[in-house]
Amino acid sequence: MRLGAVIITMGDRPGELRALIDSVLRQNGDPVEIVVVGNGAPVGAVPDGVRTVELPENLGIPGGRNVGIEAFGTAGSDVDALLFLDDDGLLPHTDTTELIRGAFAADPVLGIVSFRITDPETGLTQRRHVPRLRASDPLRSSRVTTFLGGASAVRTKVLAEVGALPGGFFYAHEETDLAWRALDAGWMIDYRADMVLNHPTMPPSRHAVYHRMVARNRVWLARRNLPAVVVPFYLGVWVLLTLVRRPSPSALKAWFGGFREGWATPCGPRRPMKWRTVWRLTRLGRPPVI
Repeated sequence: MRLGAVIITMGDRPGELRALIDSVLRQNGDPVEIVVVGNGAPVGAVPDGVRTVELPENLGIPGGRNVGIEAFGTAGSDVDALLFLDDDGLLPHTDTTELIRGAFAADPVLGIVSFRITDPETGLTQRRHVPRLRASDPLRSSRVTTFLGGASAVRTKVLAEVGALPGGFFYAHEETDLAWRALDAGWMIDYRADMVLNHPTMPPSRHAVYHRMVARNRVWLARRNLPAVVVPFYLGVWVLLTLVRRPSPSALKAWFGGFREGWATPCGPRRPMKWRTVWRLTRLGRPPVI
């Protein structure tokens, strides 16, 4: 199985980027081809054999990854699966890509694999990095309904069948959009605790656009993918959860601004999932109302 890796960077973490690349190059088995996308910034020096693409502007996380996908041919067709890795992450074990190959080879309907993210200092995994509701045991692998975009592997047949990441999202929920489309097409997603990416613990709210993007893209996600009768339940639950979490007044203002923007702006093509996919999500423990 031919593997490629897509890494996007803003050019501000050259040391971490080089360490990540080296960890990919150290993997057992056949070499993994690497493409680094400079998202509106120069990539800098990389080892021989690593390809780079420098974009004149920041296209956001999904837009940058989509450029990396196409660097491997249409929908990544030059390889069988693509790793998506955050530029400040690192693969601490040398057998990760062989585990990926084995997982895809053993399960023909497995389309996406989500890795376990651990803090390099403490070894702990944040609950939000376990992509299921029952997240108390990060060492338990399971079928899931979404994945972690910067610590994952996607079979390129999935991308060819359901399309790439939604570039307009820029940041937040783009993985769930792809995951729902993949599940609707019959693919499955696994969270694998034995596939590890080291990544420093950081709050997602460190991004200035976090609250607005999270709310806007939540609305877009529902409008694009859910049956019409489910949309108000899904978004209503998320409004209540946001209020229960009691964000600061400025964060709440940004969140509701993004929520309104999600209704007022185009979300891209609408392709509501089948009711059997709603049932599949429910059986997997994450009905599409939360």
